[in-house]
Amino acid sequence: MMDTIFALATAQGRAGVAVVRLSGPNAVQAAQDFMSDVPQSRGVRQVLDNDGVLLDEAFVLRFTAGASFTGEEIVELQLHGSPAVVAAVLRVLGDHPLLRPAEAGEFTRRALENGRLDLAQVEGLADLIDAETEGQRKQALRVFSGELGNRAEDWRKKLIRATALLEATIDFADEEVPYDTRPEVSELIVDVRKSMVREHDGVRIAERVRDGFEVAIVGAPNVGKSTLLNRIAGRDAAITSEIAGTTRDVIEVRFDLDGIPVTFLDTAGLRDSDDTVEMIGVARAKDRAGTADLRVYLLMPDDDIQLDILLGDIVVRAKGDQVDSSDFAISGKTGMGVDQLLEMIGTELRQRVALVGIAMRERHRIALKQGIAGLDVAIDSLADPLGMSDLIAEDLRTAIRAVDSLVGRVDVEHVLDEIFLSFCIGK
Repeated sequence: MMDTIFALATAQGRAGVAVVRLSGPNAVQAAQDFMSDVPQSRGVRQVLDNDGVLLDEAFVLRFTAGASFTGEEIVELQLHGSPAVVAAVLRVLGDHPLLRPAEAGEFTRRALENGRLDLAQVEGLADLIDAETEGQRKQALRVFSGELGNRAEDWRKKLIRATALLEATIDFADEEVPYDTRPEVSELIVDVRKSMVREHDGVRIAERVRDGFEVAIVGAPNVGKSTLLNRIAGRDAAITSEIAGTTRDVIEVRFDLDGIPVTFLDTAGLRDSDDTVEMIGVARAKDRAGTADLRVYLLMPDDDIQLDILLGDIVVRAKGDQVDSSDFAISGKTGMGVDQLLEMIGTELRQRVALVGIAMRERHRIALKQGIAGLDVAIDSLADPLGMSDLIAEDLRTAIRAVDSLVGRVDVEHVLDEIFLSFCIGK
């Protein structure tokens, strides 16, 4: 029998309400020892210590096994959010012989083990808890609601159907099979592969939505990169001066751009110099700019671009308040063109976000890659008149195992501890 666990499920400190949860086979029995009775569904009850002294009046909720978050019986105490009240109640629970404190993520882990969530939903929940922008919330909620699990189940059913058709030809190899199954098998495999490739290709963008896009501001010294960063941040995040080469290291500012998380990077001015420290800064600037998702080039009329301009990069005239130009120009000092620049960046990133599927982690990408590889071998073998059905079926089983690993059916024990360590106690 599993232990019955308890934890504070809300943040530490003063609050209007503090929630303490008990989950496990002895939740109700233990709760009856520190209140007069446990309600069948909900109700206000007095919470007492071991000597019968009143600790608080709590709104108590009871969830039956199979109908709770963890799949176990749960008793939830909604206490007044005084640190003293919470500490007293937790002390009483900690002394109870039928209870023990929960470990990080243990409530969610029990939900996984009891079939209330699949592994992808657990990952979606972790991302939902960490979501800071609207884009992150929407993406995490799609996974937490089970969309990836539903997609994986659809792939699995089609691949099992294809495998069954192939194995039918093996079982009746010495008899006349009613019809040629290979066209249907091929159609099923191609359909699944197309869907898996789409999800695979969208993982990197999904990761950027979760972790944040990087936009590097690059250009020669004294073109206004730091001033632009300060204007975007709304504060003096970077030191500005008339002295060329002031910025030596990469300065980062986190920004919510219409629901998309963006980290703007202020980089050292790109130029040749005899200053060893400055050249280290220039090298770092080129490295970070090269790995950024998008680059904003600030240029004066005679500036030489020292990096390759990639698709989606934005080139603008710097110091628009000082330079007459028919090109789009901005000025971090006056704010001229900055709103338009942010809109251009937002438009480009929204176009990329539109390519996002449901898979959103490197683990998902690897599983999808393995599944696609198995399907590619199966497709090649199907095209060969001498391709053996038993070998093709084994390739499909490889793809099915990869699909199963997405939602935690197989080969995921090594990732569970890492995932649940990211959860707080009480979740």
